[in-house]
Amino acid sequence: MIQRFFILCSGADASILETCSQGERNKYAGIGATVFFTAVMAFIAASYALFTVFDNVYTALAFGFIWGLLIFNLDRFIVSTIKKRDSFKSEFIQATPRILLAVIIAVVISKPLEMKIFEKEVNQVLLEQKNELTLANKAQIAQQYTPILQDLEGDIVALKAETATKEAETNALYDTYITEAEGTAGTMLLGKGPVYAEKREKHDAALLELRELKSQNAEKIAAIETQINTLNSEYDASVVASQPIIDGFDGLMARINALGELAWFPSFFIFLLFLAIETSPIVVKLLSPKGPYDFKLEEEESTVEAWVTQKVTQRQHIMATDAALNEKIYGEIREEERVYAHKKQKAEELLRLQADAFHELQIKSL
Repeated sequence: MIQRFFILCSGADASILETCSQGERNKYAGIGATVFFTAVMAFIAASYALFTVFDNVYTALAFGFIWGLLIFNLDRFIVSTIKKRDSFKSEFIQATPRILLAVIIAVVISKPLEMKIFEKEVNQVLLEQKNELTLANKAQIAQQYTPILQDLEGDIVALKAETATKEAETNALYDTYITEAEGTAGTMLLGKGPVYAEKREKHDAALLELRELKSQNAEKIAAIETQINTLNSEYDASVVASQPIIDGFDGLMARINALGELAWFPSFFIFLLFLAIETSPIVVKLLSPKGPYDFKLEEEESTVEAWVTQKVTQRQHIMATDAALNEKIYGEIREEERVYAHKKQKAEELLRLQADAFHELQIKSL
């Protein structure tokens, strides 16, 4: 039962193989098993690759099954269309396009399996890329807010500088009227005279202005800090909103690119393994000598070809003979007077009937 199934997978004629030896049937069963298990690996590879795209097990399995059937049909077609010939060169020429197709199939099958085999390493590369993307994303978003924040922070610095300048002027006026009272500066007279009173009034007025300025600037600074906090919240919200896109950066293309960042030799070795599996049925057919199956298949094909050629030739002869006979028969008929007289009589009757019908039509139209 299993042997028959694998023979079916090989694309060989089961009825011919039934008349061959057990060894010949085993050979084609082995070829069919290779075709079948290659399709199974294609199903697994495609299912994993499509799962990274759709994130749905059932969808990935459905499309993976279709892809496995496609690869199975292609491999079966490739193997079954290679026929043994009398010249290895002609066999190799007919197998060359099929080998190229097998190479393409091997690449398509091996790449998703490589991603699964090296999944941990690929995830590490993707993590590094995601971290780089996160930092770049934050820097890019910050470019939208940094100029505004810098202007607002500059306004705060300017307001604080204005307050500090006014405070320094007030302190200077305080020192002036104190030294005037002590007699160490100004009029150099000890005591609180008219000059002292004048300088004290200037200081008190400046102190009042300083208090008002501090109050106004404090309100302005609080409003600016509120704007800064709002902008920082918007920045954080933008970073949080864009982070899921970066976290989802693990699709099929991203994983293929991440796989390309790894060492090439292990991936190349896996590719060679699948290439050997994919091309092994073709190579077996090329290198193996003609077996009983090949001879019987060639005999059957030549029998069918001879039969078809014979039937076509017979039809051609029949058509040529029939054409010659028709030409001779109708030629002899043309020579007979009875046929001529009968034909003339019928033609005269037809002309009379046409004349009568035309006459009646003319009468009806009057």
